[in-house]
Amino acid sequence: MRRYGPAVLSALVGAAVLRITLFGDLYLRYVQAGLRPWLVISGVLLVGLGVMAGVLARAERDEYDDTDGHLHDGDSRPHDGDAAQHPSHRPRLAWLLALPALAILLCPPPALGSYSAGREAAARAARGVGTFPALPAGDPVELTVAAFSSRAIYDSGRSLTGRTVRMTGFVTRGKGQVWYLTRLLVTCCAADATTSKVEIRGADAPAVDTWVTVTGTWVPQGELGSDAAWPPVLTAGDVVRVTQPRDPYEKP
Repeated sequence: MRRYGPAVLSALVGAAVLRITLFGDLYLRYVQAGLRPWLVISGVLLVGLGVMAGVLARAERDEYDDTDGHLHDGDSRPHDGDAAQHPSHRPRLAWLLALPALAILLCPPPALGSYSAGREAAARAARGVGTFPALPAGDPVELTVAAFSSRAIYDSGRSLTGRTVRMTGFVTRGKGQVWYLTRLLVTCCAADATTSKVEIRGADAPAVDTWVTVTGTWVPQGELGSDAAWPPVLTAGDVVRVTQPRDPYEKP
């Protein structure tokens, strides 16, 4: 079985990549949509390499069996007795590399949620306070959590004043009865995810990690660009439970 180890591992990893890209949208839990073609190509190549390695290993075994395990015509391969005295030193622990691939094949990990958001530091990029483009006409205006947070913290034009906004995200908890509408923003893949969150007031908190759409109005607080302005606050007029979006992450 050791002879086929590299082939099996390569094929497993390739199959896992194809499983999350070709048969649904699971790959969106880990990377941006634009990377899908590259994942498909990588998966096909890995499966192909695994199959090729398996065929070559089988051919080598058959050739060795045809020689009855003895050296012929200058063949430098050891016969069976030498193999028994000098066993392969390839570690069996290498098979543990198959576990991540099997995990993705059988039970793909969920998208990042409240645990990841809780570990994100409150530090934010040092953006200067300034004016933002005008919001679309009509209420409620649809905004991402990141866009709402940026306007609430840095917009000197106070474009959110008097406007009703609607945002979708998942629930995270703070101290006491405080809860947040939270969303993770991904630039490339889940490894670089950063957190945007809005404190919700005027409505009871749903269960942690529940996806909701919140409609409400901004509550100004603190000086723009200061720690006192973060996280921004929204008074909720309506909180509706929704299913997790196809793509759970916001984009820059």
